[in-house]
Amino acid sequence: MNSTFKGTGVALVTPFHKQGTIDFGSLEKLIEHCVSGGVNYLVVQGTTAETATLTREEKLALAQFVVDTVDKRLPLVMGLGGNNTQEIVNILRTHSFEGFDAILSVTPYYNKPQQRGLYLHYKSIAVVSPLPIIMYNVPSRTSVNMKAETTLELAADFDNIIGIKEASGNIEQIMDILRQKPKDFLVISGDDLLTMPLLSMGCDGVISVVANAYPAEFSTMVQLGLKGDVKKAREIHFKLTEFTKALFADGNPAGIKAALEIKGLISNNLRLPLVKIEKPLYNQISAFMQELDAK
Repeated sequence: MNSTFKGTGVALVTPFHKQGTIDFGSLEKLIEHCVSGGVNYLVVQGTTAETATLTREEKLALAQFVVDTVDKRLPLVMGLGGNNTQEIVNILRTHSFEGFDAILSVTPYYNKPQQRGLYLHYKSIAVVSPLPIIMYNVPSRTSVNMKAETTLELAADFDNIIGIKEASGNIEQIMDILRQKPKDFLVISGDDLLTMPLLSMGCDGVISVVANAYPAEFSTMVQLGLKGDVKKAREIHFKLTEFTKALFADGNPAGIKAALEIKGLISNNLRLPLVKIEKPLYNQISAFMQELDAK
């Protein structure tokens, strides 16, 4: 199971019509774009999907649509996290996850739990989850960092916690996890810009935002990095660097939605409180994409 999630996962955006409803037609185009681009798996209802703005009914419809559209061509990961542990436990006990292969669960946000609270949160999830769990550490969004010691304790104590998406940006912390982790425990980059350096240290891949727009290029870079072909992987990394920086300059997923509109895959619509990026940044992203597509 762990090898299923090596390589490139895509944190899918949720396309919206101008009036705010989910644009399932554009979502189908995006899924086919990613599948044909050679990615290894798809992540549904992660942060990039604006999941916090979706109703329960929309989440169910969205999940079923992705399952039906992918039709077992790729593994699927369901984003399911929050700051109410019991609510997540209840969902895991009562909800059907048919068609999905793992859960991606972000650390609790806003509450700022201690490390023991983080451990017990994931323990509670692991005890009831019908699917393997990939933890997600992203302190820039949650305001709490799960330390390497906590990650390693959970990895050792629960066989169904199979990995972590690390987006702390803390190279020393990630190195500590890589150095001490159980053999098959996955360490997945949660930062597109750091993916190439992290692969060289032994990370197992990435859950990427950029790969929504450039799945083939990003997947190729990751596969080269996993094979140890640092020179060729680095060439693609540097080719994508300025575009990637611009993509996150005014938040996520505003940047990637602009890029996907430029590619003709979706309309550039977001749900409040998120808004579109400003025109100068939009033009900058467009210029970078013209350079990328010309190479």
